[in-house]
Amino acid sequence: MTTSRPRRNPNRPKPQNAVTIAVSSRALFRMDEEQRIYTEQGVEEYVRYQLEHENEPFSPGPAFPFVKALEAVNKRLRELYPDSEDIFDIVLMTNNHAQVGVRLINSINHYDLFIERFCMTGGNSPICYLKAYHTNLYLSADADKVREAIDEGIAAATIFSPSKDVVVSQSQLRVAFDGDAVLFSDESERIVKAHGLDRFFEHERTHENKPLAQLERNSLWVEQWDSSALLGTPGPLKGFLEALGRLQKKFYSKGLRLECPIRTYLVTARSAASSGARALKTLRSWGLETDEALFLAGAPKGPLLEKIRPHIFFDDQMFHVAGAQEMGTVAAHVPYGVAQNPRRAPATKQSLGAQ
Repeated sequence: MTTSRPRRNPNRPKPQNAVTIAVSSRALFRMDEEQRIYTEQGVEEYVRYQLEHENEPFSPGPAFPFVKALEAVNKRLRELYPDSEDIFDIVLMTNNHAQVGVRLINSINHYDLFIERFCMTGGNSPICYLKAYHTNLYLSADADKVREAIDEGIAAATIFSPSKDVVVSQSQLRVAFDGDAVLFSDESERIVKAHGLDRFFEHERTHENKPLAQLERNSLWVEQWDSSALLGTPGPLKGFLEALGRLQKKFYSKGLRLECPIRTYLVTARSAASSGARALKTLRSWGLETDEALFLAGAPKGPLLEKIRPHIFFDDQMFHVAGAQEMGTVAAHVPYGVAQNPRRAPATKQSLGAQ
């Protein structure tokens, strides 16, 4: 039986000062059996099962190592800046019924996670609350909810469990990003689809010194590939990389660049020789950088990710997500840009088990 324990109580940051990560219950914990019961037997049986098993902690889900790594970074930040509010703050964001809350609380206490803010919406979509929580990143197992969040201008991704277990660092948070349509706009992917690789390479050489997402709307290129393109709009995860960079600089200012517990990676299918400079110059123009940049020129990303062992990898294309999963990487799909399949109509029924 899980019993309550004294909670750590550092100074709680104001939500607007923290880097807020909203995580759904099915991202943080494995709830496969519970989801099966909901799907096959309905809401009442689902809630009854949860109540009967509320003293049994859930098993860790795909976001669990990521959350633990966030807490490890917070510990280091607290040691260096005891009064700073510039830390990660984790919110459990779920459309589960509040009756399930006791089991979730017991599970969080069982694993000694520092998650004190909950949002449980009883079957309604939690997306409308994300901005009120000052959310910097939303992770969910529900692709529809992630699309809702992206449409609201919130960084979000659908997280998937890897096909095999791989040991990840417990002392250094490692986050890997694809470039186009994740950090950058989908401008280049639109050109590839419309005109092919040769014209893409020509375009990148021509605009090497112009940051991605900053072409003029009356550009001939724009007219040729999509006059409705969201020019001037970076990818959804740019803000999250900015937040990571801000926290990294707190360690750098203490002379701890080499010992920094946050490490970021750009893992892109771009070729370094033909289109890599523009990606790096775009980051530079934003005042950003990644610790490592890996240009694969179309080669599979999975084997490189297996060496990096990130806590999470973000990509806008599902075949890269699947390749990462096969190699043991926790991968998250960012449903943004021209590479996405046509969107389904919004669901009319909210699922208690979907989050």
